[in-house]
Amino acid sequence: MQRSDIRNVAIIAHVDHGKTTLVDGMLRQSRIFRDNQHVEERVMDSNALERERGITIMAKNTAVMYRGVKINIVDTPGHADFGGEVERIMNMVDGVLLLVDAVDGPMPQTKFVLRQALRRGHRAILVVNKIDRPQARPNHVLNETFDLFLDLGATEEQAEFPTLYTNAILGTASADHRHDGTTLEPLFDAIVDRIPGPDVDPAAPAQLLVTTTTYDDYIGRIAVGRLQSGTLRKGQAVARIDHHGGLTSAKITQLFTFNGLAREEVDEATAGDIVAVAGVEAGIGDTIADAADPRPLPPIKVEEPTLRMTFSVNNSPFAGREGKFVTSRKLRERLYAELERDVALRVADSDSADTLVVSGRGELHLAILIETMRREGYEFQVSRPEVILKEVDGETQEPYEQLEIEVAQEELGAVVELAGRRRGTLKDMKYRDDGMVHAVYKIPTRGLLGLRQAFLTATRGRGVMNTLIEGYGPLAGAIATRELGSLIAFEDGTTTTFGLNAAQDRGQLFLNPGVEVYEGMVVGQHIRERDLEVNVVRKKHLTNMRSSNSDIAAKLDGIRELSLDDAVEFLADDELLEVTPKAYRIRKRLLTKQDRDRAIGQMKRAAGVAS
Repeated sequence: MQRSDIRNVAIIAHVDHGKTTLVDGMLRQSRIFRDNQHVEERVMDSNALERERGITIMAKNTAVMYRGVKINIVDTPGHADFGGEVERIMNMVDGVLLLVDAVDGPMPQTKFVLRQALRRGHRAILVVNKIDRPQARPNHVLNETFDLFLDLGATEEQAEFPTLYTNAILGTASADHRHDGTTLEPLFDAIVDRIPGPDVDPAAPAQLLVTTTTYDDYIGRIAVGRLQSGTLRKGQAVARIDHHGGLTSAKITQLFTFNGLAREEVDEATAGDIVAVAGVEAGIGDTIADAADPRPLPPIKVEEPTLRMTFSVNNSPFAGREGKFVTSRKLRERLYAELERDVALRVADSDSADTLVVSGRGELHLAILIETMRREGYEFQVSRPEVILKEVDGETQEPYEQLEIEVAQEELGAVVELAGRRRGTLKDMKYRDDGMVHAVYKIPTRGLLGLRQAFLTATRGRGVMNTLIEGYGPLAGAIATRELGSLIAFEDGTTTTFGLNAAQDRGQLFLNPGVEVYEGMVVGQHIRERDLEVNVVRKKHLTNMRSSNSDIAAKLDGIRELSLDDAVEFLADDELLEVTPKAYRIRKRLLTKQDRDRAIGQMKRAAGVAS
């Protein structure tokens, strides 16, 4: 039976194409807020990190009523690193709103999320957003998107998608881009008319696949998913079926459905609706089933991670001074707890009891985890990201990605040279009417490590780059991702203007005066390939002689203050990033110069013996 009173729909798009802003408009026009209620912009981005970075990291669901139909809306991330969120959300919905920018058209992540939707057999509604932009080219974008549907193997029914043109900020939609809309009603109508209601069997035993989990301080863990069949009631005895088929008895203490941004407690929920269940200790991918007739649903499968880095206990001279959770037990508990929320993450023990190996989809995926833990009070250190290699038919293969770049024509030469040095292969290049060039490369994931900063420098901050996993292929050969060495603090102390002024001729500094440093800590980037020790804590000797210029303070050139993403990107193989709630510091694995020189000598001798 098909329910006609519910629609379950996900909004999918490339990053920064306006998904969350469109959800804002849908919520406002469905009148779930009071007239005098203050509502934040991008209200679905409730996480502090999401607000700071302007991106959606975690998928979230809401619900609105329109013409007597309940529309469950899931807002998904648009960044490729959080594709795992999109992959599991597809289990909850029956259709998608595919959002595409009216200027950019389909981008790499558009291809990824659309592929996931079409594989599930979902129908799509194309929403061409930002139609008010001066360079908008709606007809071109529509044709490109239709070609993308065909390339991804859409069925004839899926390829006959309706198209709407929206301005998410103003909250308008129209079926004709030549005529501005006044409300989002055409979009709501399209959802109700074109997205099918859920196919359910209300008489069958209850089955719910847990798609997301949240935690409440008062009622504990809450499992969220779509009720595929049957009925759930408050106080009902259920069985939790894990990934391996193991059964655990449980009892539903509270049952919720969604209304607007709030959970609404109900006594009974029927198949087809998205519900939240309290009282069952279930993880993502588990099935909550009828205790009398427990039947498992297929578990959630997501693509494997491609990058890994080590998380270890902080052992620097400043260890334990700034963090609340500093032991390996706390670090291990926190990382394994993250697995319950993030299905695309992997955590494994290493040879050392103090070190764990964490694998993810990309540098941003891992950087968000590091930043989240730092804000929670954890202190630890991480290594440089490295790619995960695979053995395929006896051959070692590495991951490749599709790199799409947009640059001005006059900056194209520098970018082509940069991609070539990193083993990128040009697949396509198009010149646009506005003087920009769109190029598509196939490049090893290794070549992308540390590319962002070099790319921004080559394009003077005006270039745009996006990536998407393309699969595994043969090893591409040696890639020099870091061309300059580090400036290393020579001794412990506090940085001075005098010491920094003397060191700034040697490269780009990362620290201001008055910062505590220790021997072996990286304080800047050298202008040459090798590392260099500098004394940044040196003070000016006082004398009883005066001159007209003696009291003029030394001037420092621009200090480059690294963000967490910059610091992770900067790391060399022999460096670690010390992360605390108050700061992050780049340091050498071996802190003293004697230890580093000894290690270099041993490597040279070993290379000589091998040759």
